[in-house]
Amino acid sequence: MTAHLARSGLLVPPGHGRTLITTAQQVTFKVTGEHSQVTSSFEVVVPPGFDVGAHLHTRSEELFYVLEGELDVMAFEPRVRSGDDWRQWQALDGRRVVRATPGTVIVVPPGCPHAFANPTGAPARMFFQASPPPDHERYFEELLALLDAGTSPDPAAIQELRARYDIEQLTPLRHDVS
Repeated sequence: MTAHLARSGLLVPPGHGRTLITTAQQVTFKVTGEHSQVTSSFEVVVPPGFDVGAHLHTRSEELFYVLEGELDVMAFEPRVRSGDDWRQWQALDGRRVVRATPGTVIVVPPGCPHAFANPTGAPARMFFQASPPPDHERYFEELLALLDAGTSPDPAAIQELRARYDIEQLTPLRHDVS
């Protein structure tokens, strides 16, 4: 007779999870590679003025779900990857950047350029999943440490960090929370 191991799921109540807070972003780890073989899940508070910059991943798939507030978002290959402002980009099929409101879902397959920014005067909150784990967990920890330095992030440090975690940066990351 084969013994069956008891398996348990994970329940993370509202307000729980490990939270990293800086002047630029707040990220709460909800599900990590410790709990899932397929995805990491986070709740992210995006302050006014934060722009993640257009970027892509060769291996990761991502899902964003806007819970509160508004974000400018894009998830398409632009006609031309030019300039520092991805909000001016247009897809071959005519799509442009949209204003995502609560309930909006954005799915980003590997290799797809994407970005989000908070152009409003109020924080936005989103649920974010990245597959496979744990790269985004480690990336968030290191990114938030850089952003928490109290000054504008060093572009070379951000570039090196992103390169290590399968992030090809296309436009600059910006955070202006003043």
